[in-house]
Amino acid sequence: MIYLGSCHCGHTGFEVEGDIDHLVECNCSICSKRGSLLWFVPRRQLRLLTPEQELSTYTFHTHKIRHRFCAHCGIHTYGEGTVASGEAMAAINARCLEGVDLSQIPIRRFDGRSL
Repeated sequence: MIYLGSCHCGHTGFEVEGDIDHLVECNCSICSKRGSLLWFVPRRQLRLLTPEQELSTYTFHTHKIRHRFCAHCGIHTYGEGTVASGEAMAAINARCLEGVDLSQIPIRRFDGRSL
């Protein structure tokens, strides 16, 4: 299935393909403050509908994850990084997806604070 997503102001948009079988709620310092629910997909399944230069990037700690957000409204739409195998991954903020009933998707807790 293809999902459409965007930031709050609609300035940045994207589409992502896949099946959402669960979401991840991480308790690390940024995720707990941001409150996002994450859906992890291979980066190749994410397609930006607006130019990448319209997004801002934030990194911290090991600087391996690029947290991407709208430069206008500040909403975090997704993050980018790689897994141990070297595959590029995207962590989609499911709260930015259109027409998704988040209450119907299982949530797995991840203890990112302990990393």
